[in-house]
Amino acid sequence: MSEAVLLDTSFFLRFLNESSPLFKNADGYFRYFVEKELPMFISTISIAEYCVIGDLNELPLRNLQILPFNVRHAQRAGVFANTLFKARKGGGVDFKERLLIPNDSKLFAQADAEVHIKYYVTSDTESMKAYQILKQQSTPAFTLIDINRKHTEVFTTGTLGLFD
Repeated sequence: MSEAVLLDTSFFLRFLNESSPLFKNADGYFRYFVEKELPMFISTISIAEYCVIGDLNELPLRNLQILPFNVRHAQRAGVFANTLFKARKGGGVDFKERLLIPNDSKLFAQADAEVHIKYYVTSDTESMKAYQILKQQSTPAFTLIDINRKHTEVFTTGTLGLFD
């Protein structure tokens, strides 16, 4: 497996809601990944988050590989969370409606620890803030893609995501 993507909870909230303003973008990404045969992963963490408001059976599991959170992920998540705690304590960031976004640290750690995952796909602006902080302090092994940009713009211009 050469390249793969990790789709976060916010992606599925847009992709599974046709009335969402980002539905068409999410659908475009999903179809693109299927067409290009890029393996798509969903974390058990995202499944838990989604199941707060939705049902597991709503997720397109036949097209997804489930990524369980493991010890390697936990170790990397601790490093990422530490970086974000320090940034928050130092006044370097203001996370709206969340203390730190601990699940984002875990999801980022999974994308970072799994060598085949090259892209983390989201629409979550708070998650993007956390990614920016991590990029300043370390070199995450994945590129964050914001689905506010259409897949045709991201994958045809040669520049990936807002933060590449």
